[in-house]
Amino acid sequence: MLAAPLAPVWTAPTRTAYWTRLLPLLAILTCVTRIPSFVRPLWNPDEGYLAVQARLLAQGGHLYETVVDRKPPLLPWLYEAAFAVCGSGSLIPLRLLAVLAQLLTAVLLASLARRRWGDGAGRTTGVLYLLVSIGLNPEDAQAATFEVFILPGTAAAMWCADRGRWGAAGTAVAAAFLTKQTGGAVLLPVAWLLYRQGTPCTGAPRLAAGFAVPVLGAALVTDPAGFLFWTVTGSAAYASFTGSELHILVRALTNTALLAGASAGLLPPVVRTLRIARTGAVDVWLWLASSAVAVALGCHFFGHYYLQLTAPLALLATRALQVLPPERGVATVFTSTCCCVLFLVWGLLAPRPELAHAQRLATAVERRTAPADRVLVWGIHPETYWLAGRLPATRYLTAGLLTNYSGGRDGPQVGEKYAVAGAWPVFRRELSAHRPALVVDDSRGKPYGPDRVPSLRRLLAARYEEVGTVDGAVLYARVPEG
Repeated sequence: MLAAPLAPVWTAPTRTAYWTRLLPLLAILTCVTRIPSFVRPLWNPDEGYLAVQARLLAQGGHLYETVVDRKPPLLPWLYEAAFAVCGSGSLIPLRLLAVLAQLLTAVLLASLARRRWGDGAGRTTGVLYLLVSIGLNPEDAQAATFEVFILPGTAAAMWCADRGRWGAAGTAVAAAFLTKQTGGAVLLPVAWLLYRQGTPCTGAPRLAAGFAVPVLGAALVTDPAGFLFWTVTGSAAYASFTGSELHILVRALTNTALLAGASAGLLPPVVRTLRIARTGAVDVWLWLASSAVAVALGCHFFGHYYLQLTAPLALLATRALQVLPPERGVATVFTSTCCCVLFLVWGLLAPRPELAHAQRLATAVERRTAPADRVLVWGIHPETYWLAGRLPATRYLTAGLLTNYSGGRDGPQVGEKYAVAGAWPVFRRELSAHRPALVVDDSRGKPYGPDRVPSLRRLLAARYEEVGTVDGAVLYARVPEG
C-alpha cells in the first residue's frame, strides 16, 4: 500500500520576502512624489543659504566663526560633502539625498508598524507616509532642507527605542537635533518608551550617552561657544511672537489647513477610532504632541515645520485602521492618493516668481562684477550669491540676521537694535576688510530697507552710487578711491 501523500506545509513569508516586495513599491512611490523637486534649480531661501554656506566652508570657512546661521552643523556639512563630490553648480545631488531620506523614513515607519500590528500595517504605514509627505506648499515639501533630513533621525530614534536599543536611540535623536534643534522633540516619546519598558536605570545612561557624545563632538569640532550661541542662546529675538501677530496667525492657519487637506484620508479614521475605542500607541501620540510643540516653537509656523507631523500621523492612522472595517483602509489610501496627486500637480506647475527675480538679479550681479569681487546682497534671498557665483562680503548672508526680519517678521521689532547680539561691529569690520564691489538693496519696500537702517544708509551715501535697478532691487557700485 502506498503511503498517503503528505499534506503541503504552508510556510509564512520570510522577512526577506516581505521586504523584497515592499521596498520596490516604497522606492517607486518615493521617486514619484519627489519628481517636482527636480523641476526647479532652487525651491526656497533655505536651500540658497545652505548652498552659499557650503561654498564658504569649502574655501576654508569655519562654522560659527566665519560662516554663521541659527542651525546645527549637520546639513551644512552634508551640502559641503555633496558639493565636494559633485560640484557646487547644482542641487541635484541634494535632491537625490532627500529622496533617500524620505525612503529611509518610510522604511523605518513600516518596520515599526509591522512589528507592532502586522505585515499589512507595515505596508499601509509606509504608503500613507509617502502620500502625505508632500502635502504642503511645494517650496516647503519639495526643498532639500532641514525638516526633510530630520525625519530619518526621528523615525530611527523611535525604531531603536521600540527595540530597547537605547544607545542607538540616543544617537538617532542627536542626529535629528544636529540637523535642526526641533528634531530633539522626539526625545519625549523615546523617554516614554524607556519608562514603559521598565529599564530606566540601565537604559537612561545609554540613551544620554548616545545623545551627548555626537552633540559634544559637533560642538568641539566647530567652536563650542559659537555652537552654543548660534544653536541655543542667540535666538531669543527671533523666537518672539511680538510685532507680527496677525501675519503669523494667518501663516499658521494656512499651513495647518494645507496639511489637514493633505491628511484628509488619515484624520477621519483617527478621529472615529478615538470616539469608539482606545487606540493605545501612547508613544506615537506623544510623538505627535512633541512635534506639534516643535512646529509652534519660535512662533513662525513656516510650512516646512509641519513636515515633522507627517510620520506620527501616518502611524496613528494605521493604528486606527486596525480596529475599523477593511473598507475604511481602502478609502483612506484612495483619498490620500487623490490628495497626493493634487499636491504633485501643484509642485509641477506652481510658478516661482521669487526664483525668477533672484535669477535676474544674479545675472545683473554677474555682469557688473568680476569673479573675484565680493558683493553684498541686502535682502532675504542668499541664493543670489550662489546663482551669481560671487562670494559675500560678510558672514551674515541675509539682512534678517542684522535686523531681525528673519522669519518674515513684519512688525515694529525690525532694525539694527534687534540684530543678533554683536553682529553690527563684526559686519562693519568685514565690510572694511572685504569692501564689496557691488551692493544690492533687495529690500523692495520691506521694513529692513536702508531708510530704516542708518548704518547701511550712511555706507551707501559715502562710498557708493546707484547704477541700476532689477525688479525694484537697487544696485550700487563702489565709488573709486579719491
